[in-house]
Amino acid sequence: MSTLPYSEFEWNTTGAGNGESGVGLAEAIIKRVTALKDVKRICDLGSGNGYITGRLAARGYDVVGIDASESGTRIAGESYPQARFICALIDEGLRQRVALESFDLVISSDAIEHFYRPGDLVSAAVSLLKADGQVLLGTPYHGYFKNLVLSLTGKMDGHFSVLQDGGHIKFFSVKTLSQLLASYGLTDLSFSFYGRAPWLWKNMICHAHKSD
Repeated sequence: MSTLPYSEFEWNTTGAGNGESGVGLAEAIIKRVTALKDVKRICDLGSGNGYITGRLAARGYDVVGIDASESGTRIAGESYPQARFICALIDEGLRQRVALESFDLVISSDAIEHFYRPGDLVSAAVSLLKADGQVLLGTPYHGYFKNLVLSLTGKMDGHFSVLQDGGHIKFFSVKTLSQLLASYGLTDLSFSFYGRAPWLWKNMICHAHKSD
């Protein structure tokens, strides 16, 4: 993924980020989307270069991708004309600035960890959802055992690097992500995981519902 916040990152590729791992994560997200019922309209927050958005549009979904990166939005529009892309800052005022109908599902993959105020993404997602809408949110997984392993193997500094600009600035566990989503009224949270062995997962994917 990017080493700068989304609003500053210059995209220069049309494929999934992070090589094979990124492709695998995208497939995991898409698989979970296609398993959901009554989903036709989808908004992808932090859509980047449009890889996941475009793949979902090719499957027949009505998809809108929103990202603060001008280069990402431009590449996405050129690469995936079957989807719609909007360049906009993702925060609690997004719905007021961008005239859109409500969505059945809001997805976001590997974006929230780049936000100084991650609640901006969650509040934007909730505002875009219909009354019985759903959220599917993915972010790198962190947990006590994983952090212990990183520490014991001398990889902690590399994983939580402070020597580059931007990058990941929030590191979520199941507990903290659950608390954040619940604070914005999302309910029925369930988690699935991607990559590596149990408790050393690369990513977690949370599915939740907007409360009535």
